[in-house]
Amino acid sequence: MEKYKLKKICIITGGAGGIGYHLSEGFNKKGYKVIVLDIKKQEKLSEDIDFIKVDLRLETEIKYAFSKITEKYGAAHILINNGAISNFNKNIEDISIKEFDDVINVNLRGSFICCKEFIEVNKGQIYGRIINIASTRWNQNEANWEAYGASKGGLISMTNTLAISLSKTPITVNAVSPGWIQVNNYGSLSETDHSQHPSGRVGIPRDILNACLFLADTENDFINAANLVIDGGMTKKMIYE
Repeated sequence: MEKYKLKKICIITGGAGGIGYHLSEGFNKKGYKVIVLDIKKQEKLSEDIDFIKVDLRLETEIKYAFSKITEKYGAAHILINNGAISNFNKNIEDISIKEFDDVINVNLRGSFICCKEFIEVNKGQIYGRIINIASTRWNQNEANWEAYGASKGGLISMTNTLAISLSKTPITVNAVSPGWIQVNNYGSLSETDHSQHPSGRVGIPRDILNACLFLADTENDFINAANLVIDGGMTKKMIYE
């Protein structure tokens, strides 16, 4: 535990694949001690990143992971709730209640449990950050994304309230809402894909990493209960057919 006293401990859920993988590697390169909680290793993580297998639907597994973190490091400073069932869309007539529950239980309930555990492990620290990875689909959507949209809308609402609830602690609570972030095969995107964005391109994981690093900075403690939309301006664009 002694050697980690000068390092900030950063817990990232869903940090072994997709955007989460880039968050894990990016925070690691910036000198944070990163602990990844994920259901499986989708990508090979750097050797100095810790991995704990966790199913975010299971309270017992989340609590066990945080107990191991407390045992090994004594504290944690940053929680990034990134773990999610993110590619689920199904016709409202076909989606089962269990499928809906799974999305809510991973994306929202799992994040809530992680927040509760993080608050405990952060006690006694002078610095803390909770960053919830939401989505622009909390506010705008396409057909058949009810479960995902509801989970991310709930995450935004939880961010707002939790920031107020924790106002007497050093923990700030913010959300980041990605738009179209292309993790793989960026070169296969069309000119139309890029040009429709006011920023002129589709997003990349670095865009989300930079936002999270900014919110995690110790000097940015006046940013609280914010939802930072990273979408190249798309949610402000009026589209007529």
